[in-house]
Amino acid sequence: MKLTYNSSRPDLALPEYGRGIQNMVDHAMTIEDREERNRCVRAIITTMGNLFPMLRDTDDFKHKLWDHIHIMSGFQLDVDSPYPKPEPETFQTKPKRLEYPQSDIRFGHYGKTIERIIEDACMEEDEEKRKQMTVGIANLMKRTYMVWAQNSVKDDVIAKDLKLLSKGKLTLENPEEELASASRIAQQMGINTKPQSQQQSRGRKGHYKKKSRRKRK
Repeated sequence: MKLTYNSSRPDLALPEYGRGIQNMVDHAMTIEDREERNRCVRAIITTMGNLFPMLRDTDDFKHKLWDHIHIMSGFQLDVDSPYPKPEPETFQTKPKRLEYPQSDIRFGHYGKTIERIIEDACMEEDEEKRKQMTVGIANLMKRTYMVWAQNSVKDDVIAKDLKLLSKGKLTLENPEEELASASRIAQQMGINTKPQSQQQSRGRKGHYKKKSRRKRK
């Protein structure tokens, strides 16, 4: 029995269907009788659909299967399809290049989104509403900082960063009273704010206790 390896076989046009479906399509292209070829292709379409039953309710599911079988045949399959045969150029066009934003971010752990929120808050004319937005933004900054650092942060640091990012337009009079506590945020976000050295020391104490118990026995 001669062994064959995928490295020596032709590349699959659609690997998600596997080598078996590709072999079926290749076989269908060799059938000379048109009616028999149509029956064979319809059976292949049914098998392809059974591989992805969760997609049957999606729009144009059958249409996509027929397009895929044409792709796997290299657009050489001559069959009576219920849908128009796709053109190779349709699948060869490259998508438009997406421009990556080049704007600088002052603090990477806050991100660009928070900077934009701060800009919008600075343009708010209603003073009372701007104060409410300032507290909300500061709490959001505190959550973001704690997720990034995996530790607590002083309220003064958040107030200072907010003032810097807003160019002095958004300020907190009493950060410790206006902002949510670090313990509450940590509980909500699932953050462990205990220093790593403290955790290690507790682990060592437990280890020593186990050893001492063994010696007493």
